[in-house]
Amino acid sequence: MRLRTVAVPLAVAVAVVGLAVSSGTRSAAPRHGNLAAAARGVTVRPGIQRMARASSSLLTTAKCEKRYGFACYGPTQLERAYALKSLYAEGITGKGRTIVIVDSFGSPTIRHDLAVFDKAYHLPAPPSLRTIQPAGKVAPYRPTATRAGWAGETTLDVEYAHAMAPGARILVVETPVSEEEGTSGFPQIVRAEKYVVNHHLGAVISQSFSATEQTFPSGKALRALRGAYVDAAKHRVTVLAASGDSGAADVHTNEIDYYLHPVTSWPDSDPLVTGVGGTQLHLTATGAHASPDTVWNDTFDPAVMTYFTGTTTPSPFAGGGGKSIFFARPAFQNGVASVVGDHRGVPDIAMSGACNGGVLMYSSYPGDPAGWAPTCGTSEATPLFAGIVALAAQYGHHLLGRINPALYRMSAARDSGIVDVTSGSTTVRFHQNGKIYTVTGAKAAPGYDLASGVGTVDGALFVPQLAAATR
Repeated sequence: MRLRTVAVPLAVAVAVVGLAVSSGTRSAAPRHGNLAAAARGVTVRPGIQRMARASSSLLTTAKCEKRYGFACYGPTQLERAYALKSLYAEGITGKGRTIVIVDSFGSPTIRHDLAVFDKAYHLPAPPSLRTIQPAGKVAPYRPTATRAGWAGETTLDVEYAHAMAPGARILVVETPVSEEEGTSGFPQIVRAEKYVVNHHLGAVISQSFSATEQTFPSGKALRALRGAYVDAAKHRVTVLAASGDSGAADVHTNEIDYYLHPVTSWPDSDPLVTGVGGTQLHLTATGAHASPDTVWNDTFDPAVMTYFTGTTTPSPFAGGGGKSIFFARPAFQNGVASVVGDHRGVPDIAMSGACNGGVLMYSSYPGDPAGWAPTCGTSEATPLFAGIVALAAQYGHHLLGRINPALYRMSAARDSGIVDVTSGSTTVRFHQNGKIYTVTGAKAAPGYDLASGVGTVDGALFVPQLAAATR
């Protein structure tokens, strides 16, 4: 996820220039020694929107609306919104499966913060919460903006993956991002994820980071970083990635300026990865749907802008998506060729990500105010869906592997577990260099679209259907 504030730009940035579409089906796993050269200039940064303030006490939806001017939700409401209660009653909680959370540095307080979160929402502790550092030792924590940002990202990922699949094990994979002659971030992530996959440590990998495709120096450079995803496909490990949080726009390498035309990001655009977009939930205090989900777009919401940026000026706060410039349309999207053309389209599916309707996160790591705060973005949506995948893996008694072909078959068959999202768009507006720009994005429509993918889920129906479709 890559929400950007005026005071604290948060993004994943890479070097410059985009290329024409090339097939994503012929790439082999890169040799280990090629990673540094492939990722030269890559800087991976956390995407979570950091809070300027937090509440010492747990907030209700009504308190959020009164205090901030927008709604916030917790696990109990999400459980009802995604129809998970009946699955939990049957013992389908993710038991026996491991959700892998990949973040740079991690959080020094994650065990404590998850315990506070669980106690507040009456959730059981996960069967295990482990942290590993397979790509190198992480330096001791210091409360810098970068470290605090990654700690917040880790906290959101862990708390809401656990909220959706409370019986699943959680494995936090920390990477030691460091500058090495201009190369940083992605090579370590690739090494860490290859370790996880080849040691059979998890059923699903959740990634809340991405980079604008146009910022990669070449398609060859990008494809050299795909080794972990190739390995995951071979070992039937599901890989998820956030579709980004700037709507149709996204940031340049300076992490300040937006592109003035529609762009999309990687790794969510990778055919071996499931791209997770954002929706806005419209819930009652108990979690019942007051109205259908819509595409997440808070760009024009003055209350959200005031809370997160300190001004009512529109800023791109919306789910990402679009057509890849590197990957051709994969076979699983042949049925939606009228939408994606000859390109790989993203997202594939969508979950809650809106700031108006954000989730409440508890954190206490140094560098940010301790307490409860509403949090949002596709960094929320991705771990939520990772929890759904863990439930399906338990239900079906098998690893799901690449789920994209199944998702599009289910959508074409109009399976009841997929809930179509038909309202909203990814169009965003912003001030840049003294001018106002609008980048026109995709609109939601019946069936697949570049704003919400195939739609969102009714968990009670979707989980068994996905399990059956991935046998």
